[in-house]
Amino acid sequence: MARSKTNPPNFVGGGFVRVRGAREHNLKNVDLDLPRDALVVFTGVSGSGKSSLAFGTLYAEAQRRYLESVSPYARRLFHQMAVPDVDEIDGLPPAVALQQQRGSPTTRSSVGSVTTLSNLLRMLFSRAGTYPARQPHLDAEAFSPNTPAGACETCHGLGRIYDVTERSMVPDPSLSIRERAIAAWPPAWHGQNLRDIVTTLGFDIDKPWRDLPKKDRDWLLFTDEQPTVPVYAGFTPAEVKRALKRKDEPSYMGTFTGAKRYVLQTFAASESPLMKKRVQQYMLSRDCPTCGGKRLKRASLSVTFAGLDIADMARLPMQRLGEILHPYATGARSITIKNHPEKEIVAQRVAEDLCNRLGVVLDLGLGYLQLDRSTPTLSPGELQRLRLATQVRSNLFGVVYVLDEPSAGLHPADTEALLRALERLRQSGNSLFVVEHELDVIRKADWIVDVGPDAGERGGRILYSGPVAGLAQVEASATRRHLFTEATGKQRTPRAPKDWLRLAGVTRNNLHGLDAAFPLHTLTTITGVSGSGKSSLVSQALVELVAQQLGHEIPADEEESDELERAQAAATKGKIVAGMDAVKRLVRVDQKPIGRTPRSNLATYTGLFDHVRKLFAQTKLAKARRYDAGRFSFNVAKGRCETCQGEGFVMVELLFLPSVYAPCPTCHGARYNEKTLEVTYRGKNIAEVLDLTVDAAHGFFADETSIEHSLSVMREVGLGYLRLGQPATELSGGEAQRIKLATELQRAQRGSTLYVLDEPTTGLHPSDVEKLLRQLDALVEAGNTVLVVEHDMHVVANSDWVIDVGPGAGEEGGRIVATGPPAAVAASKDSRTAQYLLRALAASPPPQGETLRRRAR
Repeated sequence: MARSKTNPPNFVGGGFVRVRGAREHNLKNVDLDLPRDALVVFTGVSGSGKSSLAFGTLYAEAQRRYLESVSPYARRLFHQMAVPDVDEIDGLPPAVALQQQRGSPTTRSSVGSVTTLSNLLRMLFSRAGTYPARQPHLDAEAFSPNTPAGACETCHGLGRIYDVTERSMVPDPSLSIRERAIAAWPPAWHGQNLRDIVTTLGFDIDKPWRDLPKKDRDWLLFTDEQPTVPVYAGFTPAEVKRALKRKDEPSYMGTFTGAKRYVLQTFAASESPLMKKRVQQYMLSRDCPTCGGKRLKRASLSVTFAGLDIADMARLPMQRLGEILHPYATGARSITIKNHPEKEIVAQRVAEDLCNRLGVVLDLGLGYLQLDRSTPTLSPGELQRLRLATQVRSNLFGVVYVLDEPSAGLHPADTEALLRALERLRQSGNSLFVVEHELDVIRKADWIVDVGPDAGERGGRILYSGPVAGLAQVEASATRRHLFTEATGKQRTPRAPKDWLRLAGVTRNNLHGLDAAFPLHTLTTITGVSGSGKSSLVSQALVELVAQQLGHEIPADEEESDELERAQAAATKGKIVAGMDAVKRLVRVDQKPIGRTPRSNLATYTGLFDHVRKLFAQTKLAKARRYDAGRFSFNVAKGRCETCQGEGFVMVELLFLPSVYAPCPTCHGARYNEKTLEVTYRGKNIAEVLDLTVDAAHGFFADETSIEHSLSVMREVGLGYLRLGQPATELSGGEAQRIKLATELQRAQRGSTLYVLDEPTTGLHPSDVEKLLRQLDALVEAGNTVLVVEHDMHVVANSDWVIDVGPGAGEEGGRIVATGPPAAVAASKDSRTAQYLLRALAASPPPQGETLRRRAR
């Protein structure tokens, strides 16, 4: 049992939170004392148990105690965490959790609504706006597109209208109806049915579409009529005429549906994402003609402040919004409205509050965002910092804030702003418990708790708890080696670029006519402050242009729950002018989930489970019973437990308490039926194999080449602590991305592939970052090109080429300010990355690994 050391007597604070017997997930009966009114950082390798301690134990217990004090009805409004497995916690104040999470599932949620800034802005326009003559006063809700009082009547507050045209539904008018000229109609039998109906109705289905009379074309596409007529399947048009004349018995009666009606109905009502996606290609979206895409009624848009309507003001970067409002907040500028002197006071007070709230957001490096930016387009790091800004302004006292990697997605310059915001919370009399891998944040901590020594079952112990300096003496700590690295002065020798992939005239978001060159067959990192345009250049523009050249389809972002609400994505302008002859394949490795249900897991996604099931099917008992590989899938009826349908648990709904997910009473969480579990491979049944971590499975399957190789790759990208059967719903964005990378690395390397990764170090301990670097380097050694959008300076320092985008964020960014080998960019006077990269170069010896040592020679 791990026990923390006695607390240093010279530590000044507001007492301690005492944890006794914490056993959540992999924690080994942990005892721990944590200082209050301090910045406490939890460190350790990925999967060591940091989050189990900070969120699964401390925050879960604080929430449980709070919810005991509210009414049973109110408890139902909270997302309640499971009761933690811990003996005792003393001295725990109320807690607020700020976890990494993806944006809201609707575009109606925005930066303004998350920060509550939109409420204040609507109040400003309602009470102090300039109204046209004789227009009645409008309440604040009339300035919101999400209310009946404010939403434009034409587009219902969406800003866009969706329609279809003859050209969108009939892309090739030289084809006949029989040749599927009406592409928007359904495929397969349903489409044939409609063509048969059209034949009965007397239309010529063999004449080119363009030669049909316009009234016939319009009726087929746009009518709302749905006549039901006899269908003679397989008959020629002449035979159909004769059959109708004779009143022969038809094959069946068929009902006609016009192409427009079919497209819009399918899009609005279909439960199938594939069907929705298919009909969406025939739809056109455009700005609403009534509101011009501003989402509000004309009366609301006629009210102005500082010469702008509220929609125009919400589209400004918050940095610019603050500049406009500042003179009104300080009284340097005032509004004068005849017979309404009180409006001047209202304008100053509301503007002052807005500027104060904006100041915190700007301090966190988010001034480039606009209030009307929808939350699904934000990174998890941006969303967490917006919520942090709201907390900084809340002026709470005596609260524990539990934060999950707040530096994720942050440039080192923005991390400094984050630390200032955290310090403000601490100085207000609050405690900060932060799970973090970023060394700059760890160094600023008052107290660190290092969990380890490794991941999964080999973790869960407290290696050290105390002030930062004391960790230097703990040999078992993986964090110690990176935190106290002395400057070496050694630098690896980067590869010299030979060929280039060149882009010209790239326009996307804040990029305007940008030219960019990416070296081929190298490891290139793209850096810059948050919001500078890195992802716009690489993950969006470059990926789309390369995919277009290769004939690939880029999957749409599936984060939206209502596709009708999604505004059309900004189109990329620009072209590739050189280098595509060296790119045969494109692989984009992003942080989107690998599955949306617990049935998808690490083993199924990587294909590893197919090999495992085949091994079980080849055992003596399985052969004797004639079990095939499908028997060992928990998604197939013959092998799974029928009580829980292969889920492994049953849900018990408790009205006023968190729903309880209890192990299935039949299979006890194994997911399979009794007969299937009787089959074992090397003493373990299929459920026990799925419960193995990647590290444990690597030893278990050491003799099985195909499985062992797959597991080795997963270990090398820092996933050794995950269980083979770990549900996709339990994985972070960073973990999902590394699973995708591992899946790709398993394939035979053919070279000439362009890999694009967006912040792959998210959620990784520095020791895991080194493993990842070795894998990326191996890809380059195999003749591929790797482009990484990254803030981790250790990765930047160990790349071959650096492209720094900036110099600032939003409209102050969008340019390439420095490019070259890491040492050259570190010497740039225009780059905000340079000073941090220079420090990383001094402290970063070449990563270990044969390929890197070979190159250095």
